[in-house]
Amino acid sequence: MRAWLDGVLLTDPTGPAVSLTDHGFTVGDGVFEAIKVVGGRPFALDLHLDRLLTSARGLGLPDVDLAAVRTGVEAVLAGVHLELGRIRITVTAGPAPLGSGRGDHPPTLAVVAAPMEPMPPTASIVTVPWRRNEHGALAGLKTTSYAENVVALAEARRQGASEAIFANLAGHLCEGTGSNLFYVVDGELRTPTLASGCLAGVTRRLLLDWYGGREVDEPIDVAESADEVFLVSTTRDVQGVVRWGSRDLTTGPVTHAAAQTWRQRERELLG
Repeated sequence: MRAWLDGVLLTDPTGPAVSLTDHGFTVGDGVFEAIKVVGGRPFALDLHLDRLLTSARGLGLPDVDLAAVRTGVEAVLAGVHLELGRIRITVTAGPAPLGSGRGDHPPTLAVVAAPMEPMPPTASIVTVPWRRNEHGALAGLKTTSYAENVVALAEARRQGASEAIFANLAGHLCEGTGSNLFYVVDGELRTPTLASGCLAGVTRRLLLDWYGGREVDEPIDVAESADEVFLVSTTRDVQGVVRWGSRDLTTGPVTHAAAQTWRQRERELLG
């Protein structure tokens, strides 16, 4: 693993580095991006940086210094070759008084790169009882406030699944803890709209552009009874779902075609 913090490449990436009063550490006041590395090159970096800027503005943080972020990305990739890896970019509000109020320090910027194991080709999922709030202040933002996801994923694993799926307050399908979800009904590929409160996933956006599909918000039980289901994310690409709760599924022709399209087009966006 290699780590860069506020302009400095750390000699010990696992050692103490961030202030104990950093607002990202104390209250989760920060945003982040996870970027796949393939053959030593970051995938869709520009799209991820656009979303990082959007998330920071949505959280009320100062505009992110994207030139500094790019410097950090170059620093953690220099001198090493990650055949398959992940870059994590984190921006927090910086050191602050203990509590919810922000201080007057500049933001903290960290970039970390590490190897990544390939995801399994298929996943099993469960619907968890907690709801996403599509009207909340953080809806659609990629923030470091991930405790809800931690709890939901732990429940999914307790049930023998690898991902947890949320409905929103309207009872419509929303998203997973770290994934967007696509499903097939009567041969039509569908996925929730961004108004559902789901994250504006980079993989989601690219798959809609490259392969197609209809954005629609409908009750989660429509998706739960779909003919095919698959997850998409930076680390999953297109991952077929073979079980949702107690229901077995197969990775059918639409899932296979979407995955093939992804493999054919992915290299277009390697930096």
